[in-house]
Amino acid sequence: MNQKTLNAEQLAAFGDEIDAIKQQALSERGSRDANYIKRVVAVQRGLAIGSRISIFAALPFLPSLGLAVASWPIFWLLICAGSIGLGIAKILDNMEIGHNIIHGQYDWMGDPRFHSKFYDWDTNCPSEQWAHSHNYEHHTYTNILGKDRDIGYGILRMDAAQYWHPAYLANPIFATLLMLFFDMGVALHDVEMDSLRTGKRSFRETWPKLKQSLRKTARIWGKDFILFPALAGPLFPVVMAANAVANLIRNIWSFTIIFCGHFPAEVHTFPKHVCENETQGHWYYRQLLGSANIEGGKLFHIMSGNLSHQIEHHLFPDVPAHRYAEMALKVRKVCNKYGIPYNTGPLWSQYASVWAKIFKLALPPRNSQTSITA
Repeated sequence: MNQKTLNAEQLAAFGDEIDAIKQQALSERGSRDANYIKRVVAVQRGLAIGSRISIFAALPFLPSLGLAVASWPIFWLLICAGSIGLGIAKILDNMEIGHNIIHGQYDWMGDPRFHSKFYDWDTNCPSEQWAHSHNYEHHTYTNILGKDRDIGYGILRMDAAQYWHPAYLANPIFATLLMLFFDMGVALHDVEMDSLRTGKRSFRETWPKLKQSLRKTARIWGKDFILFPALAGPLFPVVMAANAVANLIRNIWSFTIIFCGHFPAEVHTFPKHVCENETQGHWYYRQLLGSANIEGGKLFHIMSGNLSHQIEHHLFPDVPAHRYAEMALKVRKVCNKYGIPYNTGPLWSQYASVWAKIFKLALPPRNSQTSITA
């Protein structure tokens, strides 16, 4: 993908047109948006409760209990429905609800239930830590090497400008582990364990955030792997396994959507100096070049938290995300006008591109490096 360079006058005009799209969406916020988020929360809560009931309802049909109603087909139907349903409920809570509320997309409602300062999502990462590492660091310095810690999450080599060392030969293994335990990867992200490992921060400096994150993890895991399983008595392991599957579904899906929005081959990264005296127009320009969209239907976009519109999310992080689909049409028209590439593609294509990059960057560069540490 060719990157067209705009001069200062073009950047200013481009920025004005993108900002006009944002201001129009903000001016139109109202009952449509409030009703939407309330409906999604109601569906998510109902799905979570119904799924947990389904998991417990499966237990009497387990043949090992020797009951008259025992039936493997009914057991597996209920346990699978419960696990998958709970996984979907966790996805909705983390992506379409939690992620977007913590961004402040619904602060204007004045309702504490949907306010970024009060919302606590069903995942291991404390909301305030996420607000710092994601809302501030990532969205301010998107794809700037050495400033955006989302590039590689402190363990992966996701850009050729990152120094290569032998540990990166395990890039695909580290990426797989991050995918399977993405909730913990996110929980430790703002803790900056990589800075502790490299000596940039001391344990004393790291401990306050680590303690906060471990407390949140203990609460979430205590609910899923101790409290609810304990209600099943001797069938504790069955319920615990079902909850583990639900968490795994959430982790794999979240990893997939986030990586496909940030790391396909044609997404750009930038050196530190680009954010010095950066204009609003250039900030929009950088956000657009540093993002990728994933094509799909309405349900797919909801399940992605509308992060399938990653370009629009990076441009308008505080606009209710369900508006991104209609805003994308306007953004793409502006991009065509200025000759700026608009990176979009189906999930399979973006996913394949991400994993190809993960494997490629595991290998040492062929030429001498002029790279930086990120």
